Amino acid sequence: MAPQSDTSFSIPLTTDTTSRDRQRTWPAPQRQLAAARAFIMECAAARAPTLLLPDKDADGLCSGLLVHATLLHLGLPASLISVHFPAKGSNIHASPEREQITRHGASYVIVTDQGSRGGRSIADDPETKTLVIDHHWSTEFPEGAVACSAAQCPPVATSSTLAYEVCLPLVHGGGDGTRNAAGVLRERMAWLCAMGTMGDLGTGFKWESPFPDMRDCLKTWTKKAFGEAIGLVNAPRRSAEYDVETAWRVLLISTSPKDVVSLTSNEDVKRLYEARASVKTETERNARKAPIFSGDGRVALIRISSPAQVHPLIATRWSSSLKGPRLEVVMCANDGYSPGMTNFACRIPRSRRVANGEGEVNIIATLKEYASRVPGLRETMGDDFARGHKEASGGIVRTADFERLWEVMANSERDDRGTPAKKRRTGTHYQGQGQRNTLEGWLKKT
Repeated sequence: MAPQSDTSFSIPLTTDTTSRDRQRTWPAPQRQLAAARAFIMECAAARAPTLLLPDKDADGLCSGLLVHATLLHLGLPASLISVHFPAKGSNIHASPEREQITRHGASYVIVTDQGSRGGRSIADDPETKTLVIDHHWSTEFPEGAVACSAAQCPPVATSSTLAYEVCLPLVHGGGDGTRNAAGVLRERMAWLCAMGTMGDLGTGFKWESPFPDMRDCLKTWTKKAFGEAIGLVNAPRRSAEYDVETAWRVLLISTSPKDVVSLTSNEDVKRLYEARASVKTETERNARKAPIFSGDGRVALIRISSPAQVHPLIATRWSSSLKGPRLEVVMCANDGYSPGMTNFACRIPRSRRVANGEGEVNIIATLKEYASRVPGLRETMGDDFARGHKEASGGIVRTADFERLWEVMANSERDDRGTPAKKRRTGTHYQGQGQRNTLEGWLKKT
């Protein structure tokens, strides 16, 4: 566990051996935490152009802002800090984005919550130094990057919590001559950590050890305010317009989560409300599309065609309702988000989740196993297939490749163990009584 010498939001220590050992390797290996802090301090001291590459959701934005605030506190001028968001449907590894990153001419690049993969360095300039702060499952990182990953240190922290634990020890009293300024910064860092984390894990998250103690923060701002702010901040990246910079600007000027909700005279905040309304409309337009099922009953597929990034929302909604003796993955595929591509999101059905909220299913492994049944398909789909987390994965692949993947799933044979529900034909709706009731029940609830 990272030292908490200068904050009231410390994680209580314990004499229990298991808890103590976990704190030594949480939220990331200590050597990685130390390397990340050294990188940030070097970056601030160098007074050189710095580029932040945060992901587009609440966790990505808040983790990026935690680094941003820390760099300012350590003396890096705001004029030397730039932020870049990949275009809709793209990612920081795509060639056009690499060109954009190179054009920034940054000496230091800090990536938060973008996921990770092996291969070339993020920036083409060999002199550019890169730090990756992330929690998505990966054992590989860009060439030459300093990596700080929570992925293999359960319970897996969000990128916001990881950034918080990296940055908090770097905030000391007297940053600008007064201890009060450092205290205000710590309060800001606490609510950014809370917002980003609950953006991924929900406002019902318990904040139990080894996660930081956020009781004072939650008491001050309330879970209701956090939930409202998270919904607004996440809206632009889901909208067809995809103006993620708006959410970043709002968080940058906000002094609390309540500012995100209440500064309605601000044009950017107004845009958040408009984006949320448009996403709600698009979600409801697609939410009643009935699922079809793979031949082995393990995968439920909901097909939509939308310019908005609502496929994760629909997959999550259906995962709360669908049941089946073999059902392991609920998938929503969207062929309208990026031309010629299918974006898809996968979730584990509630019935498959264990008591701690995690699943007994590894979605990444499941997707790769299906793809491996067609020679060359896994390689053809590239590095944007089966990304994310074991419990929440997905991908962006050519539509033709996705159809090949679904063909494999639709034609897969059932395991004869248990009593399967009867079905009309491979790849269509179950016609068994239990499954029909489940679908009807969900439709009535909505």
